[in-house]
Amino acid sequence: MPDLRKDPRYGAFAKAHIAGVLDGENSLKDISITGCCVESAEKADIQPGVQYQLEIEPEGAAKIGNFCLVVEQKWMRPIEESIEIGFVIIASPKGQQFNDYIDYLEYRNSNP
Repeated sequence: MPDLRKDPRYGAFAKAHIAGVLDGENSLKDISITGCCVESAEKADIQPGVQYQLEIEPEGAAKIGNFCLVVEQKWMRPIEESIEIGFVIIASPKGQQFNDYIDYLEYRNSNP
């Protein structure tokens, strides 16, 4: 099935957390300027239509500090022993770090 998104998604190796809701070992599977996908081994009570602060801890090679995104859940699906959660990004309070991370991932993707 072709990817019909208008903004490219980049695979990521970052960690992702939502305090009090998604605290375990969670990985950021992919991200774009408009959305992201998080994979979690734990069940999470994340509701559609509710905004959450998603903390991103980029991989060390990115040389970018942690930053938060305001996100809203769009879909959730089980996969084997975990779940994938798709989010739309509403806001990025530390916009420069977010932009730097997207630039890093774009560069990494184009220069394997």
